[in-house]
Amino acid sequence: MSIDLSNYKNISANKTEFNFELKSLTGTKKLSDKKKEVFYRELGMLLKSGVDFKKALEILSHQAKSKLEQSIIIDIKEKVVLGKSICEAMISTNQFSPYEYYSIQIGEETRKLEEVLNELQKFFNRKIQMRRQVISVLTYPCIVMLVTISVLYFMLNKVVPMFSSVFKQFGSELPKSTQMIIKISNHSGALFLFLFLLITGLVVFHYLFKEKDSYRDITSKIVLRIPYFGDLIKKIYISRFCQSMNLLTTSKTSLITSLSLTSKMIGFYPIEKSIESIKGDVTKGISLSDSLKKHSVYENKMVSMIEVAEQVNQLDVMFERLTEQYNEEINHQTKMIGVILEPMIIIFIGVIVGVIMISMYAPMFDLSKIIKN
Repeated sequence: MSIDLSNYKNISANKTEFNFELKSLTGTKKLSDKKKEVFYRELGMLLKSGVDFKKALEILSHQAKSKLEQSIIIDIKEKVVLGKSICEAMISTNQFSPYEYYSIQIGEETRKLEEVLNELQKFFNRKIQMRRQVISVLTYPCIVMLVTISVLYFMLNKVVPMFSSVFKQFGSELPKSTQMIIKISNHSGALFLFLFLLITGLVVFHYLFKEKDSYRDITSKIVLRIPYFGDLIKKIYISRFCQSMNLLTTSKTSLITSLSLTSKMIGFYPIEKSIESIKGDVTKGISLSDSLKKHSVYENKMVSMIEVAEQVNQLDVMFERLTEQYNEEINHQTKMIGVILEPMIIIFIGVIVGVIMISMYAPMFDLSKIIKN
């Protein structure tokens, strides 16, 4: 079945008292990934057991533990009762990402809503597990870095000035490294303030320009060039690309439409940009694998497997296998983050502290020789 994208449109919330309450609740709060994972899992189970959609939402609203979650579910139910699609009802809440409501749209129009809900539950489950892994491996390095910055600030503001006052009393010429450390110490307050303002400015700049294509293009190129982390981020979005294509091809959606929806669901500029070119190639009769080869964001092994799948007409199966394969690689690389970061941080700390201490103690040895003479 082919999905008609022209039927999609954004909807504005009715100006009712309930919707005003919902907007006030959702203005600052968002549904957590864990609550979404539970929502999709339980809704899928209820629909699979034969409960109609309206009744399923009523049951879920009664089970909701927070007022926010309950309000969102009731709002979706009321809009569906008024004739809106589930996708449109979800969009009006401003609580769901394009990946979610486009997936729901696919489920509605292909009559495979239960399967889509199951895929969304798996997606958020993997996302939660990945976040937990990242937090667990980054907790120690982050604590060490904070301690290092604190120690560095203390040394530059307390320890180095003490050595500097001693050196001034003897009036001897200091080594270049010692002079540089003393200069940094004298301006340490301004340097730390500058770094703080720089970081704040970068955050504000990112917030203001994050939707601009030129900015997204530049930042994505920078991110992909980061050693190890760039490859990990690329695999995360390729996995999402394969998962979306698996969902669409399994639903017998045409390849062009699948690519159009996937472009809206991914949220990663290099893949979004490449899909526009790929759609044009596929329209001209070029195979999907040949189109993917033109873009470096797609790995050769992925392109080769898709080429084989096209020959045997098993694209949906291949995209499913690729999704599983990339998820396994992502899990492994996420666990390895801590293994890689810890020694790098230790080396970094050792170099900084070592340079400061050597620069401060080297003149002391020279002074001891002068005193003996």
